[in-house]
Amino acid sequence: MRKLVLLGAGYGNMRILLRLLNKELPADLEITLIDRTPFHSLKTEFYALAAGTSPDSDVRVPLPTHERLHVVEGEIEEIQLEEKCVYLANGEAIRYDELVIGLGCEDNYHDVPGAEEFTHSIQTIGKSRETYKKLQGLGGGATVGIVGAGLSGIELASELRESRPDLKIKLFDRGPRILKDFPERLSNFVKDWFDKHEVEVISNSNITKVEENVLYNHEDKIPVDAVVWTAGIQPVRNVRAMDVEKERGRIVLNQYHQIPQYENVYVVGDIAALPFAPSAQLAEEQAEQIVRVLRLVWNNEPLPKEMPEIKLKGFMGSLGKKQGFAYLADRTVTGRIARLLKSGVLWMYKWHNG
Repeated sequence: MRKLVLLGAGYGNMRILLRLLNKELPADLEITLIDRTPFHSLKTEFYALAAGTSPDSDVRVPLPTHERLHVVEGEIEEIQLEEKCVYLANGEAIRYDELVIGLGCEDNYHDVPGAEEFTHSIQTIGKSRETYKKLQGLGGGATVGIVGAGLSGIELASELRESRPDLKIKLFDRGPRILKDFPERLSNFVKDWFDKHEVEVISNSNITKVEENVLYNHEDKIPVDAVVWTAGIQPVRNVRAMDVEKERGRIVLNQYHQIPQYENVYVVGDIAALPFAPSAQLAEEQAEQIVRVLRLVWNNEPLPKEMPEIKLKGFMGSLGKKQGFAYLADRTVTGRIARLLKSGVLWMYKWHNG
């Protein structure tokens, strides 16, 4: 049997399974999926789990079942490309003919002293659960600092405001305005929501050090009762250890999403060096193309001279459960309609994935 191994049950590999596990699955193919959890986690919704506005069950989707899909639950220790083998922390070795690496990212602390030790995370479902316990365990009037005002930081701050109206929330933004790379109308809408709901946005911030219950913004010493870090990501440790070409820590690929020296190895999602910001949407678009390439390879057919250009539709974000914002096809959408759009996309995703 030909062995396809998928590392990580993220958005990219879930789309690959959705496309492969049908009547067109080659008769001689066996698929192994390796992940630390026995389910697919909706990483884009971890902010709601951490804030306490969505239960754990709402951010999980069951993995697909199929007679030729084997799911292995475990921690990946090492990826040996020359050996065509993946080693797990328990010592198990899993060999492959083709490999898709979709292991995702973890927090990037940018060498800020104390950041890793004294902040909380929403990068994994396990860490989001721990962050939920910390935030919901705070007393009334406690101060929460959220470092990083990208999409994750904005959504966490807004959901936490709805969950805990008694907390003081400080959102630290490195830029001069919220979502500075997008139209000012979008920035103003989000900032007005925060002003109305008493979330303090601290612009032009630079967190230089973190201590227990203390944040240093430039030289200012700010007392806090909890800190959540949403200020950047980097590929996970075992991807960073791989001896392949990288750009800003992400793996350089050819147009077929393969590692150039190892054309039987594909990379999907946040760890791929692509000219786009990492997102679930991007991972799914990559996955569609990877499936197309795999089918051509399995049928011994030539690959196209050029792959289609990946086109992203934009992004959507929530401001609590009633308001939201979106940037779609170069158009800004705000308010209730944007929130309904995001809820609808999430519902459709869950429906398609079982």
